Amino acid sequence: MDTVVTALRSALADPDGAVVRTEPGVLDAARTDKSGWIAPGGPVAVVEARTVEHVQATLRTCSALGVSVVPRGAGTGLAGGANGTEGSVVLSVARMDRILGVSTQDEYAIVEPGVLNGDLNAAVAEFGLRFAPDPASAAISSVGGNIATNAGGLRCVKYGVTREAVLGLDVVLADGRLVSTGHRTVKGVTGLDLTALLVGSEGTLGVIVGATVRLVPIPEGEPATLAAVFPDVERAAWAAALVVTDAARPSTVELLDRAALEGIAAYLGPDVMAQTTGSTSADGVFLLVEWDGPGATEAALGAVPRLQTEGGTVHLAGSAAERDRLLTIRRSFHPAMEARGRVLIEDVAVPRSRLAEMFARIEEIGTRYGIAIPTVAHAGDGNLHPNFVFDGDDVPPHVWQAADAMFRAAIELGGTLTGEHGVGVLKRRWIGDELGDDVLELQRGIRTVFDPAGILNPGKVF
Repeated sequence: MDTVVTALRSALADPDGAVVRTEPGVLDAARTDKSGWIAPGGPVAVVEARTVEHVQATLRTCSALGVSVVPRGAGTGLAGGANGTEGSVVLSVARMDRILGVSTQDEYAIVEPGVLNGDLNAAVAEFGLRFAPDPASAAISSVGGNIATNAGGLRCVKYGVTREAVLGLDVVLADGRLVSTGHRTVKGVTGLDLTALLVGSEGTLGVIVGATVRLVPIPEGEPATLAAVFPDVERAAWAAALVVTDAARPSTVELLDRAALEGIAAYLGPDVMAQTTGSTSADGVFLLVEWDGPGATEAALGAVPRLQTEGGTVHLAGSAAERDRLLTIRRSFHPAMEARGRVLIEDVAVPRSRLAEMFARIEEIGTRYGIAIPTVAHAGDGNLHPNFVFDGDDVPPHVWQAADAMFRAAIELGGTLTGEHGVGVLKRRWIGDELGDDVLELQRGIRTVFDPAGILNPGKVF
């Protein structure tokens, strides 16, 4: 431990420990993330990098000493991918948070990885632009973390996931070399697409220190937001599928099942629920659909009869304040679950046509194992977030058994283990079930090309 810390402080010209942190509280905080999983051991140091040179020096030093490095951003991950493990050095880029440039003509921004989603959008709004990816944690999650996990969010149904918004990356490899991938042109097919490969690689191939991200014009006019309450999740899921395939594609389609809505009602209180759903009761399934751009209101009004035909009680937000209240219900899901105890937040995805079946499978699994599994879905793209709430630091065995059944159900329905949170530690035991042996071996081989000594995020993903 002393050797690593001494070497790092020398390499980073940090004799006072302002960058290379070893205080017990700092080390302990780096052991966990928003998933609730706590690494059984702990890191020997947390490097709070301020510059690309800090990142390079850290990786060169750790590579020479054979010490593992865990890249970390805002710490809002949900799969344990950035948690500091026994004997590692956590390399945090959260303090690398500058917006280095904005091109309004070419519609891109150059950012450091620690820039928060909300801060980036606030900065480019004056140019009539925005960064389209919109995770529910936009106020606290960083662009670098979004890229590392290929995060999705609420607007994927219309604008795509983070991969579609990344033009190029600056990445420090395990041996300290700085490489740049991608381009700042609309088209570019020279060589293999390493940018797309790095997006979603969860810190196993390199450390992202800069990104050129695509911006899109803020849609004209005000969004139009519908809230519909359905008697059961099957009808709500079917209604969601209907509106997504319309010519006027919505930008957001979110579904909260009965257990999720009950938890949110308890968290927000009856007054907020009454203002948003028209009732203090959480007796139903909540579907939120939003359109943006010219014709948004017409599209929303056109969808009302179809939602009603499927059994929905529909309400159109009449003001920006009312729209914000509706979105507050959706964004309050995870805080509401955290208020009840420790939470294992899962992230399966299935084809939209199988969404209702997946909800039914989750309900059956909950009954089989005697646990409630409140679930929210990005219904527009088939991505579900079932939550398991429990007491204590360790996930109980019966919860893992229920999660196992749920993962297998998603794969059986043609889906995936993770739509946007990543594999990290919590899902690595199932990755072979989805990928198969041959593809898994190819991916391990790619990792070895980038990091021959295997110091980057060992034990994560694979």
